[in-house]
Amino acid sequence: MSSQSDKKAYQETAEAKMQELGAQIDALQAKADAAKAEAKVKYQEQIAALKVKQTETKAKYAALKNSADSAWEEMKAGADSAWQELQIAFEKAKSKFDA
Repeated sequence: MSSQSDKKAYQETAEAKMQELGAQIDALQAKADAAKAEAKVKYQEQIAALKVKQTETKAKYAALKNSADSAWEEMKAGADSAWQELQIAFEKAKSKFDA
């Protein structure tokens, strides 16, 4: 497989993962909106932090998408790291909702 086709496949997978996680974040947002006042504030803080990570990850993916084929492997490592951080943040936030 060429690096261009690797890049395209990676981008498609990344976009699908971001869409799926976005839906999960929206579900947490709905839970937060339905929570009582005190819990709602805590949940909103968790979601706000999560959305910051989501925005950072989207920016990494956008940079990767716009990178030259020769640089995309390097950019991929940064995007993978951002994705892992976002996943950890999501799981942490979700655990607080499930508690």
